[in-house]
Amino acid sequence: MMNKQNLLLAYYGDDFTGSTDALEFLSRAGIKTVLFIDAPTPGQLSRYQGLQAIGVAGMTRAMPPAEMEAELLPAFEAVKQLGAPHVHYKVCSTFDSSPTIGSIGKAADVGASVFNAPFIPLLVAAPALGRYCAFGNLFARMGIGSTGEIFRLDRHPSMSKHPVTPADESDLRLHLSKQTTKTTGLVDVADLEKGADVAQAKLQSEIAKGNSVVLFDGLNDGHLLITAKLIDTYADSDKPLFSIGSSGIEMAMGSLWQEQGIAQPKANWPHPGKAKSMLVISGSCSPVTAKQIAYAAEHDFAEIKLDTHAVAVSADINTTVAPYIQLISELMQRGIPVILHTSLGTADPRFANTYQIFSQQGLSQNDIRTKTAQLYGTALGMIALGVAAKSNLQRLIIAGGDTSGFAARALGIEAVEMIAPLSPGAPLCKAYAPGSAADGIELNFKGGQVGAENYFEMVLNG
Repeated sequence: MMNKQNLLLAYYGDDFTGSTDALEFLSRAGIKTVLFIDAPTPGQLSRYQGLQAIGVAGMTRAMPPAEMEAELLPAFEAVKQLGAPHVHYKVCSTFDSSPTIGSIGKAADVGASVFNAPFIPLLVAAPALGRYCAFGNLFARMGIGSTGEIFRLDRHPSMSKHPVTPADESDLRLHLSKQTTKTTGLVDVADLEKGADVAQAKLQSEIAKGNSVVLFDGLNDGHLLITAKLIDTYADSDKPLFSIGSSGIEMAMGSLWQEQGIAQPKANWPHPGKAKSMLVISGSCSPVTAKQIAYAAEHDFAEIKLDTHAVAVSADINTTVAPYIQLISELMQRGIPVILHTSLGTADPRFANTYQIFSQQGLSQNDIRTKTAQLYGTALGMIALGVAAKSNLQRLIIAGGDTSGFAARALGIEAVEMIAPLSPGAPLCKAYAPGSAADGIELNFKGGQVGAENYFEMVLNG
């Protein structure tokens, strides 16, 4: 068992791309962090020296509530045993969830039963990512790491039209009330502007009212720091404080630990340089990713469309993916970067075709989402693994939150560690994959909303 005083924070991410987002902000704050595929065993932890924080990259964002509970109960119990005073359930900064898929309310219910803390802090604001919360309402920039316009969540051009969890409510208290019977209080931006003492009094008042969850607004880094100071007083290694939120939690706590002298921000990262070989595998349906693929295809990337119909009806997935492995490996040997994708947004005919195939099999919309994430994520991962085995693959981008966890598992990855910043929320990482051809490759996990139009070209050039 790891000495309880070694870890400052442990988090469980509801998808892989979001998990690397939290990994980045802890690492940049100077906190030695490793992100695992599953809750690490003591033996696994012993192989990574000097750890101050760990993450677990889950896949609950694509699960219905019953599956979430079956997944989260043992995971939270295992993470609790590590003795970190803070345990964070990391969600997307656009609060992607619904009562039937990726329910954040269900995560709150399970977390409360395991950790039994006096309240659950909820912090979704992440100013560095263009995510702001004011009087309980969430606002999001169009494209993380871009200069896009900021929209209230229910009017966001992408999130309001999300194919599975469309944002129809920007007030996070109302949004969450559809997913749990727990009530949510609020420490709003006006309270935070008046300083820590006023915010502390408001927090105590909200807890006294019986609110099991307390949402904290945030428009800037100063608001995050005040929030970190407030919640830290409730955290103890013997009784961890369970929180929910975006990587704003990691930003907030990192700022506090720097102020306390526990951590020194890491500013000097090695320049990764241009990749000699790079593959992008994308299971994203985001219009942001679609524009990035189109831009890359116009700038010397080879674009390959995965025949999702063939994968969906395949009796032997290994045979189905073999031609892709061969083609991509040949392109790699010629020094050509490659993008392999399952769709170019929800208007792509492959998207509707996939739903038609599985709906004809009697699957519900929720079942189809789970099925497609697993099927296409695994297929993409198998192709990337095959390419890594046949060619000297240096850098791999996995785009798409729901598919990324399955792709990482197909690659045989045990853990990843940040090696350089690239775009906010999407660092370049090193893969630890014992016994796999993916061991040691450079990895970048990109969420659907992450990056400017030239994202893939930027990552290629390091």
